[in-house]
Amino acid sequence: STVQKQRQELQLLIAELKDRDKELNDMVAVHQRQLLAWEDDRQKILTLAERCSLLNNELSKRNEIIKSLTKKLKFLESQQNDSKATFENTQQKFKELSQKVTDATIHCQALEEKNQSLHCSVLELSAKTGQLQAREQELLTMLKLKDEAMLETADHITEFTSKFRKLGSALRAAKTEEFSLNKEKQDLKLRLKELILETNKLKDDICQKMKENSKQQEEIIHLRQENGCLRNELALLVEKAKRKDQLLQFAKSKQARIDTELSSLRQV
Repeated sequence: STVQKQRQELQLLIAELKDRDKELNDMVAVHQRQLLAWEDDRQKILTLAERCSLLNNELSKRNEIIKSLTKKLKFLESQQNDSKATFENTQQKFKELSQKVTDATIHCQALEEKNQSLHCSVLELSAKTGQLQAREQELLTMLKLKDEAMLETADHITEFTSKFRKLGSALRAAKTEEFSLNKEKQDLKLRLKELILETNKLKDDICQKMKENSKQQEEIIHLRQENGCLRNELALLVEKAKRKDQLLQFAKSKQARIDTELSSLRQV
């Protein structure tokens, strides 16, 4: 009976050892699966870390591009402000030149009126000169006819001769003044032509500046649109990076749980 009992106890111990062996085999299989899952998670974490580093590099490059575009945008805005100031100065010069042309035209008209009045004066002096010459001939005829009245009319002849000389000198002075006025008129006409040419040149410069200004505005609009697209793309990349950080945190927490379970299994 003792041997029978010992046999029964041995059978019970063998059955218990088989159960323990089965449990240990199950635990080893579970441990192997956990190790494979841990290795898979570790590979995923490494892949995510590499992708995160690549995204960080791309993000830094995009930041550099945005900085350069921002500097270029500021430079173009300053250049546009300079173009506006130049355009305003050109408009002011154009107004001043227009005023000068108007003043020159008025002055030319005044000189033409003065020239006309001097021409009328010259005509009057020429008529008086003809009259005086006719009078001189008449007096000479009277001298020939009246030798007896020579002494009486000599003073009159001398007076008329002096008057004739004065009128001749006045005529020469009037012709000289007319010549100077004509020369001044020609100079003013040339100056007027030069001012008109300069005005046309300024108009062409203004048109060119306006074209350049429009081109710069179009380029600024294009750069602003490109900057907006880059900002949107940067926001999407930041959002993706945040999601990847969340996934990495989840993977880390999962790895921590797995490490805890492994440590508990090792203790067991």
